[in-house]
Amino acid sequence: MLSRKARCGLRGLVQLAGAQGAQVSSGELAAREDAPGKFLETILPELARYKVVISRRGKFGGQVLARPASEISFAEIIRIIDCPLALAPCVSRLSFRKCDDCPDLATCSLREALLRDATSEVLEGYSLEAAAACEGAEVFGVPARLV
Repeated sequence: MLSRKARCGLRGLVQLAGAQGAQVSSGELAAREDAPGKFLETILPELARYKVVISRRGKFGGQVLARPASEISFAEIIRIIDCPLALAPCVSRLSFRKCDDCPDLATCSLREALLRDATSEVLEGYSLEAAAACEGAEVFGVPARLV
């Protein structure tokens, strides 16, 4: 499951993507998402370190995406905030290592299936731009963000 921190970070970034390059304060992001401002303020510097957002300080400061929203996937954000998406360390992009109980990577009977992790594939293909486009839209009468 996604942590509260990852969910809050993703929602804030979707709001930034919807701002289409406009600078938005962390307080405004928090208010739009009904999230604790201090909590969001702990997430944004981490995202800035990984060059997902640019943070500007001061009275007229705020956040802006560092790259086009179409180039920032949900998978990237979740990896930065939470942890690798992989179900096992032997298929992780960021924390690759052989599993402790696996005698041989080449003949592992589980690794082949884990490499095709559908969740990872979906999250890699879902960008902030796509999520921002769904913001406010409805699917079967239900707000898209709740589907």
